[in-house]
Amino acid sequence: MKQRSIKLIECPRDAMQGLHDFIATDVKAAYINLLLQVGFDTIDFGSFVSPKAIPQLRDTREVLSKLDLTTTRSKLLAIVANLRGVEEAVVHNEITYLGFPFSISETFQQRNTNSSIAQSMDTVKQMLELCDKNGKTAVVYLSMGFGNPYGDEWNIEIVEKWAAELVANGVKILSLSDTTGVSSPEKIRKILPSLVRKFENTEIGLHLHSTPNTRFEKIEAAYESGCRRFDSALKGFGGCPMATDDLTGNLATEELITYLESRNEALNLNMDKWWEAVEYSQKVFPLY
Repeated sequence: MKQRSIKLIECPRDAMQGLHDFIATDVKAAYINLLLQVGFDTIDFGSFVSPKAIPQLRDTREVLSKLDLTTTRSKLLAIVANLRGVEEAVVHNEITYLGFPFSISETFQQRNTNSSIAQSMDTVKQMLELCDKNGKTAVVYLSMGFGNPYGDEWNIEIVEKWAAELVANGVKILSLSDTTGVSSPEKIRKILPSLVRKFENTEIGLHLHSTPNTRFEKIEAAYESGCRRFDSALKGFGGCPMATDDLTGNLATEELITYLESRNEALNLNMDKWWEAVEYSQKVFPLY
């Protein structure tokens, strides 16, 4: 298997979506514009979902119109949860990636997208067709990939079964997602190498939620298991508001950067702009 370069996906969308107080559109846009100058592979910037489901992101279109993409190498990713969201997102030329949360927990798929796993697989198939027609790339998140708190059956075979079906239908990027922070270094080391080996022509990433005291060991386990695509958020902000009341935050980007640099990975980031974004984040997340 050839060595792949590191891809860092910064996720302000995930960081902001669970906050109760609405963040002004101009503040969101200014924050994302700073992140766009850092040099991440992708910015997960917004969401084409019902405003009733995620009211914080009801201004995604307005935010998009205020982003300056003229001097960035970063690509934009937007989350969708149903076919209507796909249709709304694909018309925007600025967006490269559409992300869809495909849960292997029936309970959470209903809770998150108001559809069954079978219905969601149909949505993925239609999304892939629309992405092909509109020059977009689908990123499918294998949600609840490390277990779930709902009592739904989970094991590695179930993870690999759904991964295989998604890949067979044309998914080129899979992101194994720990929606509620139940992953462990042991689980990562057990699951990830098998996926990387079995689907060598598919980009396998990780979207981990974690408490601060377990982040580093999870990053290390992921890197040593062959992961080269990491989702993270500045200071570890965020989590999934559809999963639990107490948010388990994202991987902290600064900790990810520190670890990867310790492994001599060339990230080619503009750290001056990064620290500007860190400082500006106090306006976005004033209560943190």
